[in-house]
Amino acid sequence: MSTRFDVNLSILFTDLPLLERPAAAAKAGFDAVELWWPFDGPEPASARLAELRQAIEDAGVRLVGLNFDAGDMAAGERGLLARPDGSARFQANIDVAVRLADELGCKVLNALYGNGPDTDRELAVANLRRAADAAAGIGATVVVEALNSHENPKYPITSSQAAFDLIDEVDRGNVAFLADLYHLHRMGEDVLTLIDRHTARFGHVQIADDPGRGAPGSGRMPYEEIFTRLAAAGYRGHVGLEYRHEGPGAFDWRRS
Repeated sequence: MSTRFDVNLSILFTDLPLLERPAAAAKAGFDAVELWWPFDGPEPASARLAELRQAIEDAGVRLVGLNFDAGDMAAGERGLLARPDGSARFQANIDVAVRLADELGCKVLNALYGNGPDTDRELAVANLRRAADAAAGIGATVVVEALNSHENPKYPITSSQAAFDLIDEVDRGNVAFLADLYHLHRMGEDVLTLIDRHTARFGHVQIADDPGRGAPGSGRMPYEEIFTRLAAAGYRGHVGLEYRHEGPGAFDWRRS
């Protein structure tokens, strides 16, 4: 089975307005997309939600991944789960995000932990359980992501093991690992061994090359082998393209 790719519209096609990006992804040959929470608050107006839903449906693409509200990502915030000052915002977003995911057939919801040093582990676990229980109602999985500390120095979950420990503590059958291979490789993890040993714990996969966070082939990561190992290990989900690129040729690597 060939690898199924989706485009993260929050980091690619950003020269276009958000509502034009699903059609651009379809024109580039993709039938699936994913998004960070694309609104500036947890409960956007219903008209804005409807516009986004319509743009995705009109483009003929499927939404396969959606972040819960993670705060102001552009300003460096990286989630609300564990933040006492962000927990109410996260909780207000749970039903909104789950409903949007349900309307678009999306089965993966990403919950970012939040920057420290004042994060609260018990709060994070409680909020993940709330999110997981809501997602279970639509047959969806909530995923936990590890980020690299070079770009995210205040983010506490920086390894696959730290993410697994949190997932185990939450103790919900529909909470899994978001294996962002760029972040993990940047932290020195052997991503091939991780795939071989732990693919069964993956709820989603995202990629970019290291160094530089560019397209596969722009750095040193062995992506041909990575895709082969994922398939051999039984991963059947989409692989999210979450790399930075400006100008034409963003997807030329797929034809090389």
